[in-house]
Amino acid sequence: MSAPTDHKASAHDAHGHHDGHDDHGHEDGGASHSTLKGYVTGFILAVLLTAIPFWLVMGKVFNSSSVTAMVLLGLAAVQIVVHMIYFLHMNTRSEGGWSLLALLFTIVIVVIALSGSIWVMYHMNVNMMPMSIHDMKNMP
Repeated sequence: MSAPTDHKASAHDAHGHHDGHDDHGHEDGGASHSTLKGYVTGFILAVLLTAIPFWLVMGKVFNSSSVTAMVLLGLAAVQIVVHMIYFLHMNTRSEGGWSLLALLFTIVIVVIALSGSIWVMYHMNVNMMPMSIHDMKNMP
């Protein structure tokens, strides 16, 4: 038997796997490795998703401020997704799906906290005693 002359072949034979620095087929938990093109695409999308709301507000494109606010909230949600995909490299494959599960759990907790706070503030405002400014001047 002759000894293998290739270092990678000996690592493969001895341990049953490749040494692996140049093995492009290995499983890395599904995390995507972004390229310059990916970062530039994310940057351009982020700039557009920042410039469009600025233009909508400064140009008074919509007559109703509530419509403007809803469009801004929608664009903000899209921008969050762009940042998560292009800069945080989050997807369903990374870390076996645990990062997506942690994100969903965080979103649920934030929605519960915000909606509960708005609900409590609304009901406190509705249930307060009505008082005019004139009545406030006569208070002790």
